[in-house]
Amino acid sequence: MGSYGMLAKRALLTNTPVMVEIQELVRGLKDCVSLAQGVVYWQPPKQALEKVQELVWEPSVSRYGADEGLPELREALMKKLRNENKLHKSSVMVTAGANQAFVNIALTLCDAGDSVVMFAPYYFNSYMSFQMTGVTDILVGPGDPKTLHPDTDWLEKILLNTKPTPKLVSVVNPGNPSGTYIPEPLLQRISDICKNAGCWLVVDNTYEFEGGLKRLLLMKGYFMYDGRKHFCLEDNHIVNIFSFSKAYGMMGWRVGYIAFPSEVEGSAAQLLKVQDNIPICASIISQRLALHSLEVGPTWVTDQVKGLVKNRELLRDALAPLGDDAIRGGEGAIYLWAKLPEKYEDDFEVVRWLAKKHGVVLIPGCSSGCKGFIRISFGGLVEDQCRVASERLKRGIQQLVNEGMVP
Repeated sequence: MGSYGMLAKRALLTNTPVMVEIQELVRGLKDCVSLAQGVVYWQPPKQALEKVQELVWEPSVSRYGADEGLPELREALMKKLRNENKLHKSSVMVTAGANQAFVNIALTLCDAGDSVVMFAPYYFNSYMSFQMTGVTDILVGPGDPKTLHPDTDWLEKILLNTKPTPKLVSVVNPGNPSGTYIPEPLLQRISDICKNAGCWLVVDNTYEFEGGLKRLLLMKGYFMYDGRKHFCLEDNHIVNIFSFSKAYGMMGWRVGYIAFPSEVEGSAAQLLKVQDNIPICASIISQRLALHSLEVGPTWVTDQVKGLVKNRELLRDALAPLGDDAIRGGEGAIYLWAKLPEKYEDDFEVVRWLAKKHGVVLIPGCSSGCKGFIRISFGGLVEDQCRVASERLKRGIQQLVNEGMVP
């Protein structure tokens, strides 16, 4: 029973989660500040938490709910999708976070041995989801060296020339790990290419725009900066993923949702098969918190996000010794993406050195298909903590550039 060969190949061939590796790295290190995990520093709205606290003794909270989600939450989400995301022909399934939503989609749309398309730098958990569900041919496309935008000419050639046609294309907008924003014309071009080729487009909108006109004029979206506007596309070949984790500080509550095309016959029934065999339903008390958070509204979120702009600037300054051309992203989401000097292709070695020598933790770019890069998250710390982290990071980057990885 102890034979390694008795374990499933799909598990053995799936990458080790980078966050598990980072947790192992920092275990035992004293006074380490994390710029690694994609989290925000705030908790859910106080008024929403207070309402949930009152529900602990309600019997329905301890029972199974509808697989697709609480009816009242789904109704609220359908209204939100229509009014704020301009999605009018989509149905909703509530999941235990956006990662589980992606696994549902991979299992529903892809067969073992299918090919799929992602763009580097890609979201590492999505890549792993394909690996563990039997998708063995993951075609990784290039991005523009300066903007990191997906190369649509490459995509069109790949979809036309690969037989059988790849089953789906996956993008995150704005990006994780890059914080890069895909402008509307470019996303529409990607959508058109997918539709013409007969393949699905899966868009992860974890760092989305929500809000009406007044909020649009203020922020242009939850996690969008410098006047940029997030948007969604809708068609019978498009599936959109959303999350409560970042906007409402609900990382540990695990609530996400899928907006899938209502007009595609059988899609709901097939998604329900997967849903019933993974969580059955998302946690009932978590769904209640999601509903009450929606009632508080997007303005609450934009008030939290405003503080991240200062964090972003602090960390851009910390990365400055790498040179302006080395720093990418930060247009949306909570990430900066930076290229290390050429001789540091082993980015995980640099991450280990920064953690042990300078007490600051990052994510290596190799986990997202790009060796020699680092991901920096500016969402998880309040400004004073971020200032400490940025000072450590700047000392580390300066030493890396000027002296190398001094023990």
